[in-house]
Amino acid sequence: MHVLYLHQYFATRSGLTGTRSYEFSRHLIARGHRVTMITSGRRNTPEMTVPPGRDYIEVDVDGIHVVPINAAYNNPLEGTGMGGYRRMAGFMSFAKLAEQVGRRLTLPDVVFATHTPLTIGLPGMKLARHFGVPFVFEVRDLWPEALINIGALTNPLAIWWMRRLERRLYGAADRIVALSPGMKAGIVRTGTPGDKVTVIPNGCDLGLFRPDIDGRAERARLGLGDRFVALYFGAMGRANGLGYVLDAAKILQDRGDKRVVIVLHGDGGEKPQLADRARTEDLQNVVFSQLVPDKAQVAQIVAAANVCMTIYSSTLRETGWSPNKMFDAMAAGRPILINVPGWLRETVEGNGCGLFIDPQRPEALADRLGELAASPEKCAEMGQKSLALAEREFSREILANRLIGVLESAGGRATAGAA
Repeated sequence: MHVLYLHQYFATRSGLTGTRSYEFSRHLIARGHRVTMITSGRRNTPEMTVPPGRDYIEVDVDGIHVVPINAAYNNPLEGTGMGGYRRMAGFMSFAKLAEQVGRRLTLPDVVFATHTPLTIGLPGMKLARHFGVPFVFEVRDLWPEALINIGALTNPLAIWWMRRLERRLYGAADRIVALSPGMKAGIVRTGTPGDKVTVIPNGCDLGLFRPDIDGRAERARLGLGDRFVALYFGAMGRANGLGYVLDAAKILQDRGDKRVVIVLHGDGGEKPQLADRARTEDLQNVVFSQLVPDKAQVAQIVAAANVCMTIYSSTLRETGWSPNKMFDAMAAGRPILINVPGWLRETVEGNGCGLFIDPQRPEALADRLGELAASPEKCAEMGQKSLALAEREFSREILANRLIGVLESAGGRATAGAA
């Protein structure tokens, strides 16, 4: 089977963003399938940079036939110096060129497009129609709901257009992949049949994030000493609400509790304000970790932690998130503190691998950190259950096999529909 895979933000392990598409592609190849990946060419890696005057190049990346195209590359949710209209223009520019380039490539057996942004579905839908093959659409975020929730989308006309596009793409897809039960429910609410949607959550990279990694070098680099380390790693934007974490840090400091240190690792639009606040309030128990070269070093930072936090803003409505950071923490055998309701809370609490904290009460986070710092045995037990859950339900191999089943079954569904 030849899969034409479209992902605007495709990244390998040498990058710092999620590698779901890379990992799935590698598993497809290991099973004897071919993968052609259309992605943005404006990367920080020379071999993925499209020369001026060319629309695209073709390179081999670990057996994946990658086709970087000369179109805009932006963070889909956080500002990168571009306004909303310019970002949308960039998304549409990518969609248009991806379709044009895709038509020049070898005939696939299935077209698989993964968003964000939602507009990636346009070339996916049109290329599947052009080649006469099934179209499978992966939903990583419920657009426009996620954008509305964080205040990034307010224009009524844009909201109307995006809702219309959402329903059009769901209707055109032969099969849909959702990253959580909540996302599936959101898709079904649009009128999409439930049997068309398969849940395949983010997975645990058991080869990269492991409990046996030595984190002492990162502890020394960050000046953590022998304190109890609570780590947040990931995006630092409006959706993440990390002011809540700083509130908890201040509560701990005011209590005179010097056992706990909070490490914030990542980047995003809110990071400068968070760092300014930590300096202004002289929070001695907060450390900002600068970006590192690759995910291997991120794994070492996770190994330096005693507990990992999955945090979102309390002002957001839960839309079925499936955050990479939680699954990476599981693979590392770390307990999880989570302030998100819904299936994430149920997964963490139901399997005994962490604790839920009230998103409205930062003192609840401070309380839990103090309790865990005083109970290493409890931390170790929850960490063991995290790893067991990762191996049992969320390994890349298990999830990749589920995706392969969806891609293969799409062919049968499309054939039946045509008949």
